Amino acid sequence: MAPRRKKPALETQKIERSTPFSIFEPDLTALANILIIDDEVKLRNLLARILRLEGFEVTEASGYREGLRLAGSRDFDLVLCDVKLPDGNGLDWLSEVRRSAAPPEVILLTAYGTIPDGVQAIRNGAFDYITKGDDNNKIIPLIYKALEKAALSRKVRQLEKRLGEKYSFESILGTAPAFRKALDMARRTAASDVAVLLNGETGTGKEVFAQSVHNAGPRRLQAFVAVNCSAFSRDLLESQMFGYKAGAFTGAIKDTRGLFEEAHKGTLFLDEIGEMSPDLQAKLLRVLESGDFIKVGDSRSTRVDVRIIAATHRDLRKEVEAGRFREDLYYRLSVIHIVIPPLRERKSDIPMLAEHFAAFYAHKVNAPLRKPSADYLLALQQHAWPGNIRELKNVIERSVILENGPELSPETLPFDFYTPASSPAGELSAFSLAAAEKLHIQKVLNYTGGNKAEAARLLQIGISTLYRKIDEYGI
Repeated sequence: MAPRRKKPALETQKIERSTPFSIFEPDLTALANILIIDDEVKLRNLLARILRLEGFEVTEASGYREGLRLAGSRDFDLVLCDVKLPDGNGLDWLSEVRRSAAPPEVILLTAYGTIPDGVQAIRNGAFDYITKGDDNNKIIPLIYKALEKAALSRKVRQLEKRLGEKYSFESILGTAPAFRKALDMARRTAASDVAVLLNGETGTGKEVFAQSVHNAGPRRLQAFVAVNCSAFSRDLLESQMFGYKAGAFTGAIKDTRGLFEEAHKGTLFLDEIGEMSPDLQAKLLRVLESGDFIKVGDSRSTRVDVRIIAATHRDLRKEVEAGRFREDLYYRLSVIHIVIPPLRERKSDIPMLAEHFAAFYAHKVNAPLRKPSADYLLALQQHAWPGNIRELKNVIERSVILENGPELSPETLPFDFYTPASSPAGELSAFSLAAAEKLHIQKVLNYTGGNKAEAARLLQIGISTLYRKIDEYGI
């Protein structure tokens, strides 16, 4: 009787896949880069050939140090690494590579698998741990599953990057001195962990500031949770913030986590903190001082680690004097107090903001890109902006949708935009003769490059008259 042939480490016969991969294969094979680290040349070459036939890009390494060098020089989606290498151990290699910012998925291969080694491999972050020769029918489906996870991790990193860019300090536009002062203070505050109080009118961008502080700080990889304190009744706000136990009140059918628990290790943004009731302020103060609280209907305390950023449109000092806000809570919240100026106090930023929002909304609604005309910008700068940046965004979105001409024009602005109530005393209506004269003088000065004598000649007025009108109109 002929001796039984020993099963090769990897067979070249077609491997039947245990699960369908038609959904994933096109993207995975197009993008996947796989590194094989194994000192057994024949086995490594055979595995590389199989993977290349699957459509993957494969790189080979013969040892620990070579594999580490390759992993540091380019991005791999998946690494197949032998546990026993001539110059190191695969488990140590796994621990080393997992420290990188975007680590690949790793499948460890071994000729002599043991349960303790398998457990340690998974603890170190391996996707799986398989024995050579015993898992031939498993390896290709396993590779696809690992690549599916790698693709998902890559997408999460891309989304985190986009979110970080969206809520970065660099994305906040403005050059007015008062605004830059607020922005610089927020930037310096981000690296610390102290409470921040943001003061500003509705629509000035307090939540954008809060998210930027969070994303630039040490808690950026944790949750940013926001709650508007004016949107809930006193009892509902308490249950939302601190959670409750089952049976605490009618309708409480199960234990529910509050926003403090959801924000654990991250940041809790308390918008419109000035609307919070006095008794709830006392409970908030305890959390800020001790880090623990008691849920509604519970008898035991819950401990959390949360950074607090609060915001309000009210003057909390006056609220303290009137007895509507706790003085001790005010000082606890305002370790860093940042005042965000309203748009009417930073009108020099309006042209920059207008062009930015015009481009943003043109892309959003699939409209032609149109820049604001000079008349349009003049109308914007003469408006009082009671709604601040939020109002500006809405006005420009409307103009982008309604405009048919080559530039954004004043005709697309809201009808009530030019009513006397919308402009503070002393400011010009965009349709007044004085506004037209101011605009014409500005255009002539731009044409002459600021040469006032030449501008007066072209305007056919005396130089003293021109200086008087420049002073009158604030040009």
